[in-house]
Amino acid sequence: MYNRLREHNRSLQQTQNLQTTEFQCRFMILNDVESDLVVPVEASLIRRYKPLWNMVVDGFGNHDPGSGRYNQAKSEWDVLHPGRIWAERLTGVEPNLNDIIVKIQSHLANLGLS
Repeated sequence: MYNRLREHNRSLQQTQNLQTTEFQCRFMILNDVESDLVVPVEASLIRRYKPLWNMVVDGFGNHDPGSGRYNQAKSEWDVLHPGRIWAERLTGVEPNLNDIIVKIQSHLANLGLS
């Protein structure tokens, strides 16, 4: 978990329009047989809180596709938050920024947040 959080932190630090101080992390540690609950607990939290990065905006957890695979498109995350060095190498047709914003606004409206 520590390595995954560090990886997320590096992604946030590389963006041009986000600060890591704007984020918080909460987690719980499940040991032994309780670790079998990780998947259902995560799914329940996603259903309950409907976070943008799980419900609407794709790509925050993406990794560098590697040499010879840069013909892919940028993720919606990388269009919204440019700066990850490897994402700048991607040459595919990227999602339209305005379309992503409309999706976000719709999601927030459905949650009663806009």
